[in-house]
Amino acid sequence: MEFAKPLPSYLVKRYHGWKATTYSENQVWYRRLADEGQRPRAMVISCCDSRVHVTSMFGADQGDFFIHRNIANLVPPYAPDGDHHGTSAAIEYAVTALKVAHLIVLGHSQCGGVQGCIDMCKGQAPQLDAKDSFVGRWMDILKPKYELVADIEDSVEQARQFERQSVVASLENLMTFPFVSSAVDQGALSLHGLWTDIGAGGLESYDPYQKKFVPV
Repeated sequence: MEFAKPLPSYLVKRYHGWKATTYSENQVWYRRLADEGQRPRAMVISCCDSRVHVTSMFGADQGDFFIHRNIANLVPPYAPDGDHHGTSAAIEYAVTALKVAHLIVLGHSQCGGVQGCIDMCKGQAPQLDAKDSFVGRWMDILKPKYELVADIEDSVEQARQFERQSVVASLENLMTFPFVSSAVDQGALSLHGLWTDIGAGGLESYDPYQKKFVPV
């Protein structure tokens, strides 16, 4: 294990600062969470992008959200093939074990993964088309939605609309999971699609009846 190095000093300092302030002032709450376990009301599937800070956006405390992050906030279709499925495993645990009441998919502006998918669809990203590209094969999940934005000439607007489609694709794929669709049908779980504009701080919610995103 010689490849594992000590934590960078700036993170060590931040940890000690947190332990002396936030933890010290709320240690009873932390101990309660540890002893009683987690009871999050919602699961959030968001992008790995460091600019997407879900807990800050919603003023969440420890224990509020069960959060899963991946490239472009995508949910793959239900595929019980015995392979490794991190996102599917997180969804299964949230719905069947934690029994969250809400499952939120949060997309965002300037998403690098979505732009990569656009480049692939335009034949401009051979490195992502390679079979050994984990990012490329993950973005294959979104490829079928490209035809909905292919005719948009403005590249910025095309990307923004495709980012929204990544949320819609994930919502559709969520309903292919039997335990998700069953919970939704029973009224025990609600699905929500959101898209946030990082620069403007805006938030939009997907309206399935209008089939578009509307400001929150």
